[in-house]
Amino acid sequence: MKIAGYVLILAMTTLLLAGPVAAGDKEILGAGATFPYPLYSKMFDEYHKQYGVKVNYQAIGSGGGIKQVKSRTVDFGGTDAFMSDDDLKDLDNPILHVPVCLGAVVITYSLPGGPVLKFTPDILADIFLGKITKWNDGRLAEANPGVDLPDMAIVVVHRSDGSGTTFIFSDYLSKVSIEWEREVGRGKSLNWPAGLGAKGNPGVAGLVKQLPGSIGYVELIYSLQNKMPVGHIRNRAGNYIEPSMEGVSLAAGVKLPDDTRVSITDPDAELGYPISGFTWLIFYREQKYGGRSRDQAEALIDLVWWAIHDGQEFAEPLHYAPLPEGAARKAETIVRSVVYDGKQVLSE
Repeated sequence: MKIAGYVLILAMTTLLLAGPVAAGDKEILGAGATFPYPLYSKMFDEYHKQYGVKVNYQAIGSGGGIKQVKSRTVDFGGTDAFMSDDDLKDLDNPILHVPVCLGAVVITYSLPGGPVLKFTPDILADIFLGKITKWNDGRLAEANPGVDLPDMAIVVVHRSDGSGTTFIFSDYLSKVSIEWEREVGRGKSLNWPAGLGAKGNPGVAGLVKQLPGSIGYVELIYSLQNKMPVGHIRNRAGNYIEPSMEGVSLAAGVKLPDDTRVSITDPDAELGYPISGFTWLIFYREQKYGGRSRDQAEALIDLVWWAIHDGQEFAEPLHYAPLPEGAARKAETIVRSVVYDGKQVLSE
């Protein structure tokens, strides 16, 4: 009896130390942002290999992810545009935001020779407002001495779907251009004054790559995967910054609220990349809804806890910035607040 008891205790201890219990045929459903999709694809594949839990994530854009969470057709959403106070105020079950990583929205373009160009905030705003229409415009030439800019029309490419990438970019433009803020504003979906629309980060990257003279905005990994040039953006300190993990991490050096819903565009950091943002997983705090079982709640929270800990190792190889320590601690607190029928889901 003593030996049997010892074996049982040893087996239970091994399971506790191993992390989430393999779940065989369990499946978690998610939908949303394309911005972090290369990272999520890697993360969720690794999670399935380790724990046998399949994560089915549809990259349909942040707007679609928020809608599907609110309609309760998925377990979690992905968004790069945090929900506003107005979005959240009428919910009878709070939606939580857990940051997973940070990324850069880059300006990419299709020009002969693929030159690396510099962009000031006012030039960027006027290009996307449709006011600067030629690549050899005098202001672009002044910002790029020594670069042979072609006499080509500029074709703006933007997102056609509800997009967190659009939110980050338009949030930046609203901070640096009074005219942009007044005429267009910030949001996941906009009434664009110029250009062609494409769906998702892959759609924008693909259209820019094949359309000479075009310019668009995508998450950094999409430009790298397609071997496309990216612009260096002048930040608030007056420095032209190449998009990089280091520049994104420096941009994140702001005080985070406890709910982590914060904009980090146009930061004060001397070497911070100015068009940076967090991306979040969103889900309900009270997991007992719509017939969900406690097992489903535990499977989701195990996944999220893993993503903000072990899953962080996959961020840098895919050119995302992992969570800074302060953001990671706040993310832990948010995950610990999740309940099922009022009782904490995460086992300590």
